[in-house]
Amino acid sequence: MSSLSTHVLDQVSGRPAAGMSVTLWRGETILFAGVTNEDGRCPELKSLGELEPGSYRLEFAVAPYFRQEGVTLSEPPFLDTVPIVFGIAAPREGKTGSHYHVPLLVAPFAYSTYRGS
Repeated sequence: MSSLSTHVLDQVSGRPAAGMSVTLWRGETILFAGVTNEDGRCPELKSLGELEPGSYRLEFAVAPYFRQEGVTLSEPPFLDTVPIVFGIAAPREGKTGSHYHVPLLVAPFAYSTYRGS
């Protein structure tokens, strides 16, 4: 079993994206719904405890965030919700679970992610 964290960075302002809605899904079930803190993180994800191996989806509500920041967006916006679908693998034999960090670097017209540490 593994743990999860995320961190969102606003590429327009160069700051953490505070106040962005984030939802974690497993299949059709919502495991977490919250908002990033002043550091662009969701520390409440820790309350989920250990996550089982499988496929997960983090959804980031980027258009509402940029609008609240005063960024003018088209209608509809180019990016509204950014979904990141990722897998948590079973630990190798004799090993304990890993920590999965899924950061998002985002602007109104582009985003990037990677497996962080």
